[in-house]
Amino acid sequence: MTIANTGIDPSYGEGALIVCDNVVRTYQSEQIEVQALQGLDLLVYPGETIAIVGASGSGKSTLLNILSGLDVPTAGQARVGEWDLLRMSAADRLVYRRDVVGFIWQQTARNLFPYLSAAENVALPMSFAGVAAGERQRRTAELLDVLGMGEKANRRPGQLSGGEQQRVAIAVALANHPQVLFADEPTGELDVATGEEVLAALRSANTHLETAVVIVTHDRAVSDQVQRTVAIRDGRTASEVVRHTHVDEQGVSAVIAREYAVLDRAGRLQLPAGYRQSLGLRGRVRLELEEDHVGVWPTERKEGGA
Repeated sequence: MTIANTGIDPSYGEGALIVCDNVVRTYQSEQIEVQALQGLDLLVYPGETIAIVGASGSGKSTLLNILSGLDVPTAGQARVGEWDLLRMSAADRLVYRRDVVGFIWQQTARNLFPYLSAAENVALPMSFAGVAAGERQRRTAELLDVLGMGEKANRRPGQLSGGEQQRVAIAVALANHPQVLFADEPTGELDVATGEEVLAALRSANTHLETAVVIVTHDRAVSDQVQRTVAIRDGRTASEVVRHTHVDEQGVSAVIAREYAVLDRAGRLQLPAGYRQSLGLRGRVRLELEEDHVGVWPTERKEGGA
């Protein structure tokens, strides 16, 4: 069952796979209300690979839990495909997590059943979805081959390295043809070389299986190698780094990265701390609309009276 009537402004995020519009998530901790997300906007398009970064407590894990169907926003709008994440029933959420999204935990032990072989782990989600035995076998072999684990299909997790376990976990997450794959610190417990293997496996999933990939990470080696890196600060999207490959006249290619501030749907803009400190921007600031840009100026003492 899909939820078609999302209530999201149809002009916002047209063609996007993931749409977050002014998403708010608050928690009650004893007598204190904690705002994990404070009006977050985010668009992810089909086939993209993006990384979400931010300091501890910035809201990135809360966002991942909402998008994967493990949590529900307090306010705002959130959609993945045709599924409205605020309006799903408990039964809808089970179908959503089984068929629409895949999820990889940082802790390798959480991703696989230790008493099943790699192939049996991959086939299990398809069994729950009622996929015929022949198709389960074909799909399992395809996924393990794409991820470089075909020769170790009959080994149990205890017989695999940490990187190999994560590659099998990616195959498990992809078993039911999800539209998007979420990965929570997938290289967090791995050394650099093994982390590179897992990142290559995620790229294979994106390239060969055309699955969108969203990675939450602290690892610069991961975030620097994706198409787009979204930084979250204080529960809102603060900036994005967009990368593309440029080929010069001699045929030499180089990756060009450009950082952008994010102007959200409410018109809010987070200026980097270095900019604010350099120009003495604090409290009230003066805006001037020019023909092709907006000027931001510190308020003079005589204007502010302080």
